[in-house]
Amino acid sequence: MQKALITGVTGQDGSYLAELLLSKGYEVHGLIRKASTFNTERIEHVYQDPHDPAARLFLHYGDLTNAEQLTNMIHGLQPDEIYHLGAQSHVMVSFEMPEYTGQVTGLGTTRILERMRRAGVRARFYQASSSEMFGAAPPPQSETTPFRPRSPYGVAKVYGYWMAVNYREAYDMFAVNGILFNHESPRRGETFLTRKVTRAIARIKGGMQNKLYLGNLKSRRDYGYAPEYVEAMWRMLQFDRPEDFVIGTGVAPTIEDFVAEAFGYAGLDWRQHVEIDPRYFRPTEVDDLRADAAKARRLLEWEPKIDYKSLARIMVDADLESFGLAAPGEGIALLKKHFSEWHRWDNSVRPVLQGARSGVD
Repeated sequence: MQKALITGVTGQDGSYLAELLLSKGYEVHGLIRKASTFNTERIEHVYQDPHDPAARLFLHYGDLTNAEQLTNMIHGLQPDEIYHLGAQSHVMVSFEMPEYTGQVTGLGTTRILERMRRAGVRARFYQASSSEMFGAAPPPQSETTPFRPRSPYGVAKVYGYWMAVNYREAYDMFAVNGILFNHESPRRGETFLTRKVTRAIARIKGGMQNKLYLGNLKSRRDYGYAPEYVEAMWRMLQFDRPEDFVIGTGVAPTIEDFVAEAFGYAGLDWRQHVEIDPRYFRPTEVDDLRADAAKARRLLEWEPKIDYKSLARIMVDADLESFGLAAPGEGIALLKKHFSEWHRWDNSVRPVLQGARSGVD
């Protein structure tokens, strides 16, 4: 049985990746931070009591800033694959907490790679890199595009990227970078733009709010669907040699396009509800992120099925349902059409929504 370790297992990507690996027969171990409140709602529907002989998902408390904890865990588990997804991943927050972002998002990668080297663990290592590393570089961006990050988060991710490359070249480690462009889902955190939009739509439909405040609507982003992107992560570690890959759809609507699509799908005119708040503008903007994923299509045979319009439908349906409101249902139908049993509305999205509903304010 293959054994995988996922940092950031309770996040959007980590929860989907855990589901995917469990469906493939893996034993999955996840690193989570100790907190005073439970933060495992995204994986509750796949979690089993560790006393159950059939359990294959196990959680371990740890911190990416604590090298000793990482050493003990990696040496003890001896995983076959390590997916390093944990980070301080909010771009705007990184401007407010640049040092912390560097410690967790940048140096966290080095700590894991060095622990692997010292323990002699020959696991295949996946580094979650980001399109934010490209920043001001002109689109489309591919594996050969020079990095020009425009945020502390982007800078920290560039550091992590080059550390993965350095360990690969210096110590012959199977370390790869997945440079993922924006990928969203109903499990996206509520402070991230796409989820902020679709949750506001549900609250507006339910009479709980009337206005949504946003920042720059003219920036372009390449929006994809997170479950498809975790499949790409897995494919990278099954490839016969360590390579870096850009993952994205190649289509970059403006943020305004996404907002209009999501509101329109719910039967609302976004202009009546959205107002611009300068506080949400970044100190340095990133104007256009658009993936050239030709290498992934050619070598990994990876092809996205969900475009930004379909993504908006999936997310709006989910948030409407989470508030007990009737959903048009096109997003639900898209999942039934495009995904196998590991990712269906009933066994993946709905349990998460039920958890969200219990916390509705």
